[in-house]
Amino acid sequence: MKISSLRILKSFLLILFGIVSYSHALEVGDKAPDFNLQSTDGTRYQLSDVLEKEAVVLAWFPFAGTKGCTIECKSLAQNGHLLKDIAATYFMASVDPIEDNQVFAEENNADFPILSDPTKQTAKDYEVLSLGWYAKRHTFYIGKNGVILYIDRDVRPETSAEDMAKKLIDLGIPKRKESSDLRMANPYSS
Repeated sequence: MKISSLRILKSFLLILFGIVSYSHALEVGDKAPDFNLQSTDGTRYQLSDVLEKEAVVLAWFPFAGTKGCTIECKSLAQNGHLLKDIAATYFMASVDPIEDNQVFAEENNADFPILSDPTKQTAKDYEVLSLGWYAKRHTFYIGKNGVILYIDRDVRPETSAEDMAKKLIDLGIPKRKESSDLRMANPYSS
């Protein structure tokens, strides 16, 4: 009887802390969970609204200001030009408070939105919440139709921008159309 009670308690704790999930893990071909998150640029972004215009890359990271996350952010800030002519909006995202992500964005000259999910609900929806308190470093590539095209679970922070650009091209995401419209030149402006 004691062994059975201990197994039940252990299973409950594993599920509670997100170590084991009995739900279906998100995979390529699944519909991406919608979100509405605050960004470091002062805008709230809803996935479904962004997908009306172009594909989305959602790069989850564990904590603002830590070594690997700083390297990844700098890669995107310094080499984001590789992504600017591809018809995709890219975000970094964490469960940090918006204030922490704003400082992080400023310190690393991030010229792209960093999303904050302090309630951790979106991280749970994307099944990236680790031990219940930080996001795993996974990057989701989402087509305009809202379907997950690819999930990178082995992100290399130092080549994040280059890897994103290559993957978007490999996935057949088109180049931006030439336009005098400022929205096309800067997809992050409102």
